[in-house]
Amino acid sequence: MRRGSEAGTINILLIPFILIILFFIGAVGFGFWAFSGRQDFKDHSDQKAAVAVEAAVKAEDIKKDAQFAQDEKKPLKTYDGPETYGGIKLSFPKTWSGYVSELSDGSTPVDGYFSPGVVPALNGQTSVFSLRVQVVNQSYSSVLNQYSSQVTSKKVTVTPYSLKLVPSIIGSRVVGEITTNKQGVMIVLPLRDKTLKIWTESTQYEGDLDNIILPNFSFSP
Repeated sequence: MRRGSEAGTINILLIPFILIILFFIGAVGFGFWAFSGRQDFKDHSDQKAAVAVEAAVKAEDIKKDAQFAQDEKKPLKTYDGPETYGGIKLSFPKTWSGYVSELSDGSTPVDGYFSPGVVPALNGQTSVFSLRVQVVNQSYSSVLNQYSSQVTSKKVTVTPYSLKLVPSIIGSRVVGEITTNKQGVMIVLPLRDKTLKIWTESTQYEGDLDNIILPNFSFSP
């Protein structure tokens, strides 16, 4: 009877011991899992933070480069056209070069070409100018009518427009395929019995047109 009692006592004590061991193993396992998860989270957090910092630095560099590019354009150069054809006053970035033909006769008394760096070939098939300026011997309505088919086909949009320095003259802003295979923006304004055209041959220079050229552009109506 005593041996059986001792065996029963041992069995009873063995069960809690086993439970304690299992609990200990579980606790160790949970602790390892929690530590691994925390370490993994930390590693990924560090990576995400590094990526975020790198992206922020790149964004700041891009911003600084853009600001530097804008600052490099100043002070602006100027062009004063003949009084006979409206006395055009044009300001453009000093990093651009320009060529303007002034003829007393012909269909285009004033014909200007402007481009960053050096002006490319005037008639080059691949030449793209940041700015073109023309005074043409055509009425405002006839010049605008040249875009009627493009408006119908939705290749361009036409909206009223006036220069900041010459608000009394209402013309049009043409946006889209202003010339064959060239997307840009053109301002068309009546100039006495003639027409003034100001445009860029690439959307790349639309910001320069809106922020530099047009706010400083004037002429005598």
